[in-house]
Amino acid sequence: MGYYLSILIKKVVVLGYPFSITTEPTNNCNLHCLECPLGNDSSKRIKGNIDFELYKKIIDEVKDYIIYQMIYFQGEPFLNPEFFNLIKYADNNNIYTSTSTNGHFLTPENCEKIIKSGLKKIIISIDGTTQETYEKYRVGGKLEDVIEGIKNLVLTKQQLKSKYPIVHIQFLVFKHNEHQIREINSLAKSLGVNKLELKSAQIENFEKNSDLIPTLEKFSRYNNKENDFKIKSKLLNRCFRIWSTLIVSQEGTIVPCCFDKELQYPVGNVINNSVLKIWKSKEFAGFRRNILLNRKKTPICRNCSEGLRIMY
Repeated sequence: MGYYLSILIKKVVVLGYPFSITTEPTNNCNLHCLECPLGNDSSKRIKGNIDFELYKKIIDEVKDYIIYQMIYFQGEPFLNPEFFNLIKYADNNNIYTSTSTNGHFLTPENCEKIIKSGLKKIIISIDGTTQETYEKYRVGGKLEDVIEGIKNLVLTKQQLKSKYPIVHIQFLVFKHNEHQIREINSLAKSLGVNKLELKSAQIENFEKNSDLIPTLEKFSRYNNKENDFKIKSKLLNRCFRIWSTLIVSQEGTIVPCCFDKELQYPVGNVINNSVLKIWKSKEFAGFRRNILLNRKKTPICRNCSEGLRIMY
């Protein structure tokens, strides 16, 4: 209600609390993906894992309002030794929890831990159906390990007679893999996953990586006129995300949006403040106000993929 009222009167109104939260288990990663600040070593953030006691503090403060948690932001979540305990603590507080992974840690043992932790959904990235294509973006990754891991998870679900986690394969469409869309569809079916998602790829460095942008218009996030790449989104002066969800980094910093990968727009830190106070803070209100007045002036909004996902 506050979101729609804010759009109508062009003033920030926050009537309630978020119903969704993103928490970052770690900003460490085992791969070197080309457009990821962690993978290409452009990130200036200090690497680390979220403190478990801090995480519990966050969940305890929001559990009466939150119904959904994405336990992933940057990094590979399985690299946090407490990962399964993080999931379980949220599940014990009746929060539907999902995660996203590059799929290299889905051993039979970990798959059993996943199911017993209460995880409800897992997104596994596969950006190619051959090793040659896959490793062009997922540098350092092994496709056969990911496929074997998915088989482990599907089999373990069957053995434990578990409905969860729902298993998604996510395929970032690039110029070098767009010819494999039919093949990834067949692979997803053969693996017995619940859903395949074809997703447009985010490009930050057009000068270096514009050759990643697919030639298939349907799967490109950008329009290109004379090498001037522009997001297809209309970037209206509104954003439901910043009235419904918040993001907490492993350092405890809260930022308004998952596109703020380098924590450029911090609105508070949960180490020394309440999550819910930060939600209604003047800092967060200031960010929302900027979006209502002129969203295009906020750099992280210029790459927003809202509405550009294609589901199979």
